[in-house]
Amino acid sequence: MHCDVYKFTKRDDMYVYIARPDYPDDTDEIKDWLGILPKGFRTGLGVSKFVMHLDLGATSTLARVDKEEVLAKLKSQGYFVQMPPQDVMRRQAELRALEAQDNIYD
Repeated sequence: MHCDVYKFTKRDDMYVYIARPDYPDDTDEIKDWLGILPKGFRTGLGVSKFVMHLDLGATSTLARVDKEEVLAKLKSQGYFVQMPPQDVMRRQAELRALEAQDNIYD
């Protein structure tokens, strides 16, 4: 299974894997690969940036996620969301809370 990996401006350390089951035969025309994501979810991500193309069949392990879980989600829904580690998420929430608190006095 081939997939493309993207990151987004509004979500640090979160990656979205998009299934490319027909790769390389699906490259003849430009396609909105991220169109498979639910509309509300995609809108909240910000601007996408392509990170890499992966051949999961040739990859033995992935850094922060279980390869079999990624494959299962890619097959069932066409995408997989890799969330940041808990400590990163906690820090991001703290920074957003501080920013919101600072904006009260603007």
